[in-house]
Formats: sequence, structure tokens, C-alpha cells
Amino acid sequence: QVQLVESGGGLVQAGGSLRLSCAASGRIFGINVMRWYRQTPGKQRELVAAITSGGRTEYADSVKGRFTISRDNDKNTVSLQMNILKPEDTAVYYCNVELTYGGAGFWGQGTQVTVSS
Repeated sequence: QVQLVESGGGLVQAGGSLRLSCAASGRIFGINVMRWYRQTPGKQRELVAAITSGGRTEYADSVKGRFTISRDNDKNTVSLQMNILKPEDTAVYYCNVELTYGGAGFWGQGTQVTVSS
């Protein structure tokens, strides 16, 4: 069906930067919304950022001004540039895509981001 491959996670010191990327492949004819979520043990998975096919963006209050989401519609990829990282940003980050037709959603396997003090 649809496969999402994430990359860019890792360990970084507070104040540093990371760039996450997600590439979607498979039976894709159109993607409506692409999103990044994150989750830590004991907490619900939360929306970090979203971007529509038209380029409209949405961010969680905790990351506004620090994170930037972008997409390449020709390559079906979405990226998350994370700057001025804080220890509280530590989480598993998940890529999510919502297809245009039928509204089917797909998830990546998750990539660990760890920010040290």
C-alpha cells in the first residue's frame, strides 16, 4: 500500500538542531495533509506540525518559532527542521500522511529524538 521511511533522528545537545525527513512511497495518487507527531512514555501522541497540499501550516504552541515543516509534493516528502532544541523535545517522532482520496492515513515507524542538557 503506502510506506513511510523516516530519517534524521538522533542525539543532540540543547540548543542544537536536527532535521527530520519522511518519504512516502507506494500507491499514492495524492496527499492531502502531512503531519509530524511525537510521543513520550505515559503521554498521548501529540501533533507537532502539519502542512496541507496547498502549503498551509500549523504548529503546536510549544514549538512555534523553533520548528518549521515543509513538503515536496513532487517527491511526496515532508521534513521538519527543528532548531533551538530543548530537553522537553525528547520523544519518538512519527510521520503521518493523509491521502486525498478516501482519507486513508498511514504512519511511519517513528524515529527517536533525544536532546541532552
